Amino acid sequence: MPVRETPFGAGNVPCACALARVQPDGSIVTPILLQATLDLLCEVEAAARPADAVTSAFFRARRDLDDRARGAMFEQLYTLLRHRARLGWWLARHLADDTPRNRLLAWLILGEAKTPQQIKRLCDGAKSSPTALTDAEQKLLAALSGNTIAHPDIPEAVRLECPDWAMAPLQQRFGAAFGVEMAATLAPPPLDLRINPIKAKRDAKLRELASMGLRADPTPLAPHGIRLHERVALARLPGLKSGEIEIQDEGSQLVALLVDAKPGERVVDFCAGAGGKTLALAAQMQNKGHIIACDVNETRLKRCAERHRRAGLHNVETRVLSSETDRWIKRHKAGFDRVLVDAPCSGTGTWRRNPDARWRAPELGLENLVALQARILASAARLVKPGGRLVYATCSVLSAENQAQIASFLATTPGFRVVPVSAAAPGLAGAAEGSHLSLTPARHGTDGFFAAVLQRDALALPHNPA
Repeated sequence: MPVRETPFGAGNVPCACALARVQPDGSIVTPILLQATLDLLCEVEAAARPADAVTSAFFRARRDLDDRARGAMFEQLYTLLRHRARLGWWLARHLADDTPRNRLLAWLILGEAKTPQQIKRLCDGAKSSPTALTDAEQKLLAALSGNTIAHPDIPEAVRLECPDWAMAPLQQRFGAAFGVEMAATLAPPPLDLRINPIKAKRDAKLRELASMGLRADPTPLAPHGIRLHERVALARLPGLKSGEIEIQDEGSQLVALLVDAKPGERVVDFCAGAGGKTLALAAQMQNKGHIIACDVNETRLKRCAERHRRAGLHNVETRVLSSETDRWIKRHKAGFDRVLVDAPCSGTGTWRRNPDARWRAPELGLENLVALQARILASAARLVKPGGRLVYATCSVLSAENQAQIASFLATTPGFRVVPVSAAAPGLAGAAEGSHLSLTPARHGTDGFFAAVLQRDALALPHNPA
C-alpha cells in the first residue's frame, strides 16, 4: 500500500449539518464532506487491515458525521476502490502520481462528469476543506476533462481490475467466461440477511422491513435468507442487535446448509472465525446437541461467543487451537457427526464485497496457502466419525484451492467419498458444478463460494457366521 499522504486540510471538526449535503444519487457535493472522504481513503491506503475495518473505526471516531454523510462517504470510498486500476491507468497516461488525492480528483472528472471549475470550487482551501488545486492538478483535470473512465486502450487486466497474481488462475478457471465473471465482481453486492429461526420467522421479518419502506425479498435459494435491494444504515435494521437476524451472504448460508447438522448431533466448525456459519449450524440443530467452534485466533472466537449469546444459542462451545494439528484433535478423533472446514483462502470470491482485497495477494503466496489448506483438511478429517460428513468450503473461485484440493485429498485419504450436491441438498442442484457447489456473482448473484460434501465410510460390521 502507498504511504499515507498529508490530508487535504486540517482544523476544527465541522458540524454534521455542513457535512450531510449530498446529491439525490448519493454523490458528494460539499468541500467538507469531500475532505472527510479523502481522509478516510488515506487511512484505508495506509492500513494493513481490510477497508471495512478501517471504515468502521474511522466512523466511530467521527461522531459529527450523520448517517447520510456516512452513507455517501462509504459509497464514494468503495467506488474509488472498485476503479483503482483504471484510475491508476489514467493517471499514468498523463504522467501524474498515483496518490489517493489524484485518484479522487480524477474520479470526479471521469466518473461523476464534474468540470474542472466545479472541482476548483470544491477545493476552496477553507478550514476543513480540500486545499486549493496546484498548477499540476489543474493541468491534470484539464487533460482528463471530457473523458469517461472507459477507454479503448485500457488493457483487459486493468479494465477488469484483475491483479497480476490472479490473472492466469482466473483465466484458467473461467475460460471464455472470464470477462463476464470478472465484470460481475465490480458491481456492488446486495445486502443479504439470515433470519435466526430460534427467534424470528422470515415472512414476519419481510413484512416488518416492508413497513419501513425497505425493498426486500426472500433469497432465491437459502431458506432463511432475505435480500435487501438498497443500502440502509445497520442501526435501522430491526432485530440485528437482538440476534433475530445476522448479516450473511446467501452463498455463505448455503455452505452451512450443506453441512445438514441435525438436532442432538456433535458438530465442529473447524475454522469458525467470527462464527457466521457457526450460528447458522447451531440454529439448524434447534439449540440441541453440541457444536464446537474452533479457530487459531482467540479474538475472532470471542466475537463468535458474543454473537451466539445474542442469538439465544446455548449449544455452542468455542475452542482456541494452537495450530491445525492441535493435540485436542487427536484426543477427539472420530468423535463428531459433522465437521465443517471453511478454510483460509485467497478470498477471490469476495472481491465485489471487499474490492481492496484484490490488491492484497495471499500473504503466504498461493502455493503455500494451498499447502496450508491441505494440512487443515487432512487434520480436520480425523474428527469425522465413521458414516459422518465432512464439508470443505472456501470463498475462493480458484481451482487450485477448490476442485484440485478435493482431488488431492481423496487421492491421499482413504475412506472418504464425495456426496454430490444433488444428493446432499437437491434444492441446490442448479448451483452445482459437477459434484460440488460452485457459486459466482455472475451466475448466482452471491459471493463466490465453493463447497464439497464428503462422507466417511461406515465401519464394516464384523462377520458373524451362523
